[in-house]
Amino acid sequence: MNKALSPLQWHRPLMLFVAGMLAVAIVSVGGLFFDDRMLDGEAIWVKPLKFGVAMALYGLTLAWLLSRQQRFRRTGWWLGTVPAVTMTFDVGFIVIQTVRGRYSHFNSESDPFNQFMQPLFADAVGLALLAMIGLGVLMLFERGGDRAITSSIRLGLLLTIVGMGLGFLMPANISAEQAAADKAGTGILHGAHTVGAPDGGPGMPITHWSTVGGDLRIPHFLGMHSLQVIPLLAMVLALLATRLPALRAEGTRLGLVRVAGAGYAGLLALVTWQALRGQSLVHPDGTTLLAATGLVAATALAATAVLVTGRRRPAAPLPTGEAVQARAAAAAR
Repeated sequence: MNKALSPLQWHRPLMLFVAGMLAVAIVSVGGLFFDDRMLDGEAIWVKPLKFGVAMALYGLTLAWLLSRQQRFRRTGWWLGTVPAVTMTFDVGFIVIQTVRGRYSHFNSESDPFNQFMQPLFADAVGLALLAMIGLGVLMLFERGGDRAITSSIRLGLLLTIVGMGLGFLMPANISAEQAAADKAGTGILHGAHTVGAPDGGPGMPITHWSTVGGDLRIPHFLGMHSLQVIPLLAMVLALLATRLPALRAEGTRLGLVRVAGAGYAGLLALVTWQALRGQSLVHPDGTTLLAATGLVAATALAATAVLVTGRRRPAAPLPTGEAVQARAAAAAR
């Protein structure tokens, strides 16, 4: 196991990317106060603010993941550099379009700058997705350390890749209004977040996810942030294991992480299905509620089975103070 690195020693391009995204978020907060322009019923600086915060979390998590890598570290460094560069380009384009008062996504306006940048904008996302797939493959070769933490990273990467892929549903979501505008030769946008209702309608606070139709941003968001959620769960379980004998066996924690990963995948499938049916997250019908209830019940039963099976294993010795510190350090790497 490599010596633990401080965050300042993590993957430098990604940490610079994180700093840049935090700067975007700060500038966007200022924009909300000093720029009253609106786009699709939303303050124009909300989009770069959300992207700045989300990408900062994404970059920080990816840098942490690479700091734990034991094998193929040079390949991992290059694969981590790809999203640092491509996502800097994409968020930079979003900021430029915000300043210009133009759409950054789904925009087919004929001005030369937009026509040149839109294909590059889309290609950068594709390159970042390929890099994440490469990192997922590398993680299959990682050995050593806490198996529950390692498994959580693999599951988080897998679901993040799925979440990034689900983002491609939005450009393919051509509304009836857009199709009519295309036919009339007046079309500007090709793609939408909302299914069953126009973009820019009533939405939830902060996220602005639609409350009147399905919203494809929801599965995209949940998938992208699985890389934070599932490893965080594994680290919480590792800390709780110092106090709860039922979690002391590594196999028990590993089983719970796998159950959580399967449950999260089920949730991702559920909200994708709900969005594609044009149904708002906050107004589920009976079929959606039944599916959600089944998912919760199946996840709870599986977690219970893991805990019951774990009790039959020989109890692991209570960690010493040094062992607790070593485990916490390993989880933080």
